[in-house]
Formats: sequence, C-alpha cells, structure tokens
Amino acid sequence: MPSPEHTPGSRGYIIPIGGAEDKVSAKAILSRFVRLCGGDDAVIAVVPTASVDPETPDRYRRVFGDLGVGTVRVVDVQRREEADAAAAALTGATGVFITGGAQLRLSTLLGGTDVARIMRRLNARGVHVAGTSAGAAFLSEHMIAFGKEGGTPIAGQATLVPGLGLTNRVIVDQHFRQRDRMGRLLSALAYNPFAIGLGLDEDTAAFIGPDNTLEVVGSGGITVVDAGGLEHSSMATVEEGKPVEMIGVRLHVLVEGSRFDLHARRAFPAPALPPPEGV
Repeated sequence: MPSPEHTPGSRGYIIPIGGAEDKVSAKAILSRFVRLCGGDDAVIAVVPTASVDPETPDRYRRVFGDLGVGTVRVVDVQRREEADAAAAALTGATGVFITGGAQLRLSTLLGGTDVARIMRRLNARGVHVAGTSAGAAFLSEHMIAFGKEGGTPIAGQATLVPGLGLTNRVIVDQHFRQRDRMGRLLSALAYNPFAIGLGLDEDTAAFIGPDNTLEVVGSGGITVVDAGGLEHSSMATVEEGKPVEMIGVRLHVLVEGSRFDLHARRAFPAPALPPPEGV
C-alpha cells in the first residue's frame, strides 16, 4: 500500500511517462521534473534496474547534467542481493527517476527491499518519483507485467503483479497508442474496476500532484479509462482467450495541459489557445 503522508497533501509528485521521452530538444517532461526537484540544486537518484543496457545510467547522467542538475546518483541494482547496499544512494535525493526496460526486473529485484521501502517513504515525505516505460508501470500498486496487444479485452490478456505501490488509484500502460494496448488495459481494469487506467503515449507524462489531480505534459495523449461506473463485466465467467464484455466504461483522451481529478473522476480540458494567425 502507499506510504501514509505525514500531512495531507505533502506527498511528492508521481510521474509516469509513456516511454521514449524527448532527451534531445525541448526535453519538456524531463525539464519539468528537474524544476520540481530543485533545478540546479536537485539531487536525482536514477534507478536503471529495469534495463540490461550498460549505457543506460550514463545516458541519464548526461541528460540530467545537461539540464543543470548538480548531483546525479545511480541506484545500481542488477541482482537482488545488491539492493539493500544500493539504497544508500537514495539519501538526500530530491527526485527519483526509474528508467525503462522490463517491468518484471523491477518487481523481482526491488520488491520487498530497502530500495523499494525508501522510495515509498521519500515520496510520502515530498520527494518526486518519475518512471518511464517499464518504470512508469512500476509506480502504482497494481502493475501490468505483460500482455498481448490489441483493441479488444481478452480473458487472460493482461498479467498483473505488485508494483512499487506509490498509489493504488491508477493502473498504467505505456507506449499506449504506438503498441495498440487498449485491450490489455481494459482487461486489467476488468480485474480491478476501482482503479483508473492511464494509457500513456510515448513522450507523454502524467504529473500526478499531491491532491491526486494529474496534468498532461508532452507531445502525445493520455487515454483515461474509468471503469468506476462499470455496469457489467463477463471477466468472471468468460473462457480464457475469449473476448470480455464490459458495459459502462468511460473514456477520455487528454492532451498537454488537460487535467484529471483521480478522486472525483472528472476531466478538465486544456486551456484554450488563440486561433492560428490567418484563420
């Protein structure tokens, strides 16, 4: 379960990113994360456990360094027995960034370790925690470990495992539009209609504030799937591999500047922009 906040509204931001975030030009998502974490005074701990690419830690060292971050540490856990010793790198962090890779590496290598416990405590005390791709899926209590692509929910399509547990309000799926993952997100929500599904396009993030209102940042969209008013689901009776009937699901597509209140389950459009010149 999420760590209790010391005072209401004191939790840090939770920032799932759909993967392939811009690291070269405007870097809108990463720049905003750095500003939240203190800008030049930020201390960012990078957790590359999901990745087996040895260049991942240095890639994010360079990116955050280019954004002016003075201190970037790596919480280097490639085997479970390394986790407790690596937790010291989280001391004094003002932000934590979990990289992409394979979700199951995060749950199996970090679950139940000091690294996971400290990240939850830090977020409860006001430290901002972001994750991209696999790291995004890991942030919530319920994580989609894997599942088949496609637009229709299929019984057995999504496999859920415990995530980090910063919030139990959402289930995150990443690379959403690019990899046709509507069906597996719907399948996950059929198992747990309490949660709200966030389908994150690439280079798109949900900045979930302490008040449980998220704001969309990035070049793509976020598909919000709300099964809280689900009237009927055949998930409990349908044969595995067969399509699942779901009636009463609400769907919103949000773009940069749009907001969604996870408590009230209400969407708000982005502020209106002036029309282009000549229109």
